[in-house]
Amino acid sequence: MLLAIATMLLACNKQKQADLADNPFVHPSETYMNAPDFTKIKAEHFAPAFDEGMRQHNEEIAAIVDNAEAPTFTNTIEALERAGQVLQRTSAVFFALTSADTNDELRAIEAEYVPKLTAHSDEIMLNDKLFARIKTVYETGLEGLQPDQVRLTKQYYDNYVKAGANLSAEDKEKLKKLNGEEAELTAKFGNMLTDATNVPVFFTDKSQLDGLSESELQEAADLAKEEGKKGQWAIRLVNTTQQPVMAKLNNRDSRKAILEASINRCNNGDKYDTQSIIKRLATLRAEKAQLLGFKTFADWTLQDALAKNGETARNFLERLAKLYQPKAAEDAKMLEEFARKSEGPDFKLEAYDWAYYAEKMRKEQYDIDETQLSEYFVLDSVLHNGVFYAANKLYGLTFEQRTDVSVYHPDVTVYDVKNDKGEVIALFYFDPYARPSKSGGAWMSNFVEQSTLLGNKPVIYNVCNNKKPAAGQPCLMTWDEVTTLFHEFGHALHGMLSTQTYPSISGTNVSRDFVEFPSQFNEHWASEPTVFANYAKHYKTGEAMPTELRDKMIAAGNFNQAYSIGENIASSLIDQCWHALAVGDKVDDVQAFEQEALTKYGMLNAQIPPRYRSPYFRHIWSNGYSAGYYSYLWSEAVDNEVYAWIEAHGGMTRENGQRLADILLSRGNSEDLMVLFEQFTGHKEVDIEPLLRFRGLR
Repeated sequence: MLLAIATMLLACNKQKQADLADNPFVHPSETYMNAPDFTKIKAEHFAPAFDEGMRQHNEEIAAIVDNAEAPTFTNTIEALERAGQVLQRTSAVFFALTSADTNDELRAIEAEYVPKLTAHSDEIMLNDKLFARIKTVYETGLEGLQPDQVRLTKQYYDNYVKAGANLSAEDKEKLKKLNGEEAELTAKFGNMLTDATNVPVFFTDKSQLDGLSESELQEAADLAKEEGKKGQWAIRLVNTTQQPVMAKLNNRDSRKAILEASINRCNNGDKYDTQSIIKRLATLRAEKAQLLGFKTFADWTLQDALAKNGETARNFLERLAKLYQPKAAEDAKMLEEFARKSEGPDFKLEAYDWAYYAEKMRKEQYDIDETQLSEYFVLDSVLHNGVFYAANKLYGLTFEQRTDVSVYHPDVTVYDVKNDKGEVIALFYFDPYARPSKSGGAWMSNFVEQSTLLGNKPVIYNVCNNKKPAAGQPCLMTWDEVTTLFHEFGHALHGMLSTQTYPSISGTNVSRDFVEFPSQFNEHWASEPTVFANYAKHYKTGEAMPTELRDKMIAAGNFNQAYSIGENIASSLIDQCWHALAVGDKVDDVQAFEQEALTKYGMLNAQIPPRYRSPYFRHIWSNGYSAGYYSYLWSEAVDNEVYAWIEAHGGMTRENGQRLADILLSRGNSEDLMVLFEQFTGHKEVDIEPLLRFRGLR
């Protein structure tokens, strides 16, 4: 009997080894640039790769901990940087797919393994012996190290303290339970929101969608048919509260129906309702902060950000809110008076009217038609003749498409990124189109992080959600989609231009309130005249957009700034207020909590709702921006000051681009970010005035 069991176990072990031998994640990639080999990757590979990755990582950690030699930078900190490669490869691809091309099988794996991965991370971050070695290097082993090595050692020490390394054994167990439950709920929230956003709004009469083009109506009819409602029309929602389609719909009831569907996502008691999840997440985070010695989660999570604490972030937002309110009232009055010309003297402007009448006002005041504008914004041209062109002018980069690199979806294209010496410095994947398997929004991440220590060049991807055109037709973009593409490519540049030794401080591994700086800075080049003229060409004639039309478009965009900044300030304050809760603070009603938070800061405005409401605020409940959504506005202040310096020193020149790359974009987190900011601008503090001028609040 025992022999039979032993034989069975041996056979199982051999089978496991054979399975792992064929697993594309377990061994270093032999593909070009160490990129994932999607011809071999299957969903069935992830679970065993995660298991093996955690096993190997534990062995590597044990080897560091059990090293008989005294702790040094090389045998402890650098060894940690080398550890966990199987887990890193697996995670990078898995979480790329769960966001960009998910399915039920991947979701099931995610539900099972996110808690396991969180527990694995906790075991490492709360390992007493490992922390003791890190602490020894931090306290006694910094002499003779390079500045980036000192910075990395300090970061490890601070991260371990932040994660609870100084807690008692009992409190560490409490923290592990809190982290495990939080990880499980964040994954669940993300999946529920994706499902809820994929539920279309249906219309039974074509006239309800008056204002849409024939092609848009056909798409709506096709979607309804796909959803089992042939003969109807369907509109699928995007992530944000405001829906772009409302700018076109002449039927006010239809606009109202779209907005109500959007704003009631995940909070109407159905199977997608996330309110109980977010209340629990807020409680868990408050308990975690208290356990770690902080009053609030915002204070805990922002301790290593530029803002340093929640109060500083809230004060920044409060100042913006006060400056914004008069402009919002002015714009609302102006828009309502405009609408009354056609709707009568008693017309009251509602949130679902704003985009519609703003669009009509643009057309009247500036003779702007969004459909006409989009005819000049062909995705292929925006990417190659705009985004890539600007990167060439500033940083000397060129982009060559690769057709021999495998991709995870047929829509994805891949490019070699070369510097001005013709050397390949990065690999770039571009995934442009919306699909049901993809989360809403747009983002950047990487399959491989840059590190000279590991011999890795960056392998980076941008994901967008542009509407896929019919076969043989070009993808025409809105101006907002154009700036979004420039934005996400700014993140990509931050990764591509990185030249650091250690992966933990390379590329975009910086604080949340700095990471949005390169992306928002890159948005400026979308409207820079030379760049704009190079890509904004009519999809039929190839003629450049007339300068007069471009100037009108820019001017038209400026008059609605109150809405744009207002919805962001409101969402940022909602985020901050959730994460300013202390243990014992109870939230019974999510909507009431939001109203109270916005009222406190003078931001409760029925005409300008938050960009995201709590039940569908993916950034803070699922995407790692908890207490950090303010960082978009904070980074915008940084980016506008840097852009002001560029403008004052000759604008878009190769010299300015190289200086920016050398001082800021290539440095990752290898130096104090405010020190780098001062080196570039000459200023010790971020000046808010360039942001206010750019946003029309001055």
